[in-house]
Amino acid sequence: MKLTRVLSLAVYCSVINSFADGPTDNLADKVRRVPPPGIAIGLSDRTELEKGVGDLASQIEALRVSLAGKSALLESIPDIQVFHKAVDWALRYDEFYKTNEPTSARAILQLGEARARALGEGRVPWNSSTGLVVRGYLSKIDGSVQPYGLVVPSSFAPNSAHKFRLDFWFHGRGEQLTELDFLNGRLKSAGEFTPPDTIVCHLYGRYCNANKFAGEIDLFEAWADIRKHYPIDESRVVIRGFSMGGAACWQFAVHYPSLWAAAAPGAGFSETPDFLKVFQKEELKPSWFEQKLWRWYDCTEYAINLYNCPTVAYSGEIDNQKQAADIMAAALAKEGITLTHIIGPQTGHKYHPDAKAEINRRIDSIAVQGREAFPSKVKFATHTLRYNHSAWVTVDGLEQHWEQARIEAEIDQQGNGIKANSRNISELTFSIPAGLAPFDLTRKVSVTIDGQTLNAASAHSDRSWTAHFTKQAGTWTIAPLDQSSTDELRKRHGLQGPIDDAFMDSFLMVRPTGQPLNAKAGTWASNEQAHAVEHWRRQFRGEVRVKADAEITDADIASNNLVLWGDPSSNQLLSRIVSNLPLRWDAQGVHTGDAIYPADRYVPVLIYPNPLNPKRYVVVNSGFTFREYDYLNNARQVAKLPDWAIIDVTQPVTSRAPGGIAAAGFFNERWELTKK
Repeated sequence: MKLTRVLSLAVYCSVINSFADGPTDNLADKVRRVPPPGIAIGLSDRTELEKGVGDLASQIEALRVSLAGKSALLESIPDIQVFHKAVDWALRYDEFYKTNEPTSARAILQLGEARARALGEGRVPWNSSTGLVVRGYLSKIDGSVQPYGLVVPSSFAPNSAHKFRLDFWFHGRGEQLTELDFLNGRLKSAGEFTPPDTIVCHLYGRYCNANKFAGEIDLFEAWADIRKHYPIDESRVVIRGFSMGGAACWQFAVHYPSLWAAAAPGAGFSETPDFLKVFQKEELKPSWFEQKLWRWYDCTEYAINLYNCPTVAYSGEIDNQKQAADIMAAALAKEGITLTHIIGPQTGHKYHPDAKAEINRRIDSIAVQGREAFPSKVKFATHTLRYNHSAWVTVDGLEQHWEQARIEAEIDQQGNGIKANSRNISELTFSIPAGLAPFDLTRKVSVTIDGQTLNAASAHSDRSWTAHFTKQAGTWTIAPLDQSSTDELRKRHGLQGPIDDAFMDSFLMVRPTGQPLNAKAGTWASNEQAHAVEHWRRQFRGEVRVKADAEITDADIASNNLVLWGDPSSNQLLSRIVSNLPLRWDAQGVHTGDAIYPADRYVPVLIYPNPLNPKRYVVVNSGFTFREYDYLNNARQVAKLPDWAIIDVTQPVTSRAPGGIAAAGFFNERWELTKK
């Protein structure tokens, strides 16, 4: 719906020109720091705050001892740690940006101390608080404490049987959005939208990455924590966001379409290449693998998934970021779907009051109905098994990653079965939960995939039904339901690469203690490890867990993706697994089958199922793969390296690459090395 007419192309383009970030952010050799250096604070302020941080740390440690064995109380400690971290990191890492922030920091510490005293008395009063509430959780990814803010309605009462609608809000870009700034904001403002009788969660999203990578997992970890404390109606979960938060909303809507009652993205980019050309005026020269990797987060590639996710987009009429909704509308039009697009008249990069009212009317109407429990038709597309599920359809295998896979599946009640058409899919599961299977319990379920009909087992007495299918040489067959126990090495959901995927789950960095094969390569690996640790803290707001190779235990191998630095000579873990990697690596160099890259110049980086535990990754010589240049625009914050690459360490490390990229590629679906 348009509240006003669309501007002429000439006027629209002039608006874009006036709002672009400017050419300086396109200079890779002159990159400003993100987050920026802070301002100096007075010595008395620093002394007082450092003492307060130390005192609160002591209180937290004392609570761990005094509450030992009292798990219900111990799990509330992160709700105190978020206050400590906010001030501690601002002090330690020079992250005060406003002259009034020392005053805010005092207030934050006082709140933390009050919670610590209450918890020491066996009370958790914030569990029953309404209004603005700050909470925290410990992330499985790196063990860090991460904050989130809630707006809890006055209708909430502990132990109530009433279940609440839950809205997730994704914030806009803020290079100074430290934990201190975030907490201060969440204690003062309820935000743009506060629907009645609704819990609103303001996600931190691990700082300023448009809720990608670890910022993506932040939603699910915060959601899990919310469930522990509040009764949530899982059928009425809504996602919303504006600007960078609008970009986050687009990607959650298309990647997880069956989780939400509705999505309301506002004025945020929805893909990388066109947005950077239009908004940033950037001349793009991507490699072939970078173009493929855009398909990880380019929502236009997944537009059909909105078939199963009600969506209300918003743009200001004269906002240059209107491009995002326009390009999504075009992608949806190709699928025969018309995007509901509310446009604020003569409005720039903000909500128009009339548009907000219209958005609320529509989203509230959808949320009252709730998410469709069992859609009779599912349309789903993906380019990676990282995103493989919608409603009752799960894609378990692809014929080729990073090429679009599609499935359209529909219940055929007259035929007592399902009809589906697929492309680029080698394995899939149809699973209907208890009470929802519409089939005759006394008849086999007829499943037709790509014109081939198979007779699957009948539905169970609880009206649940599940069947698994695999395709070989173009022929579909019914397969055992549990394929997870097979020893076959293949790409699976959560074990499909590329390198950046390893940093979306628990990971541990392993430093070498031996002598490297080559001094120059050894120095490069040491410097890159230090860079990875520092920039994880800056961009994903956690402190990396690092252990020496000799200290790694069986428990570490069982529970973590391992990031191994060095080479087979310097790192004991690498020495143990190197013979099982698809790239041969010895004292002469790195062998890729048809080429050898000498050890005095080249180092491999790669991701691969850990030969010591194939249910987890091993990463060699890499942290997350986007770098300083990419921090300047969130649309650039995408994976920059595929499954493997050969790095020329004689070439300079830059704001865009860890050195020269001599070769790179993706392993095939069986994790084998193949040519491009």
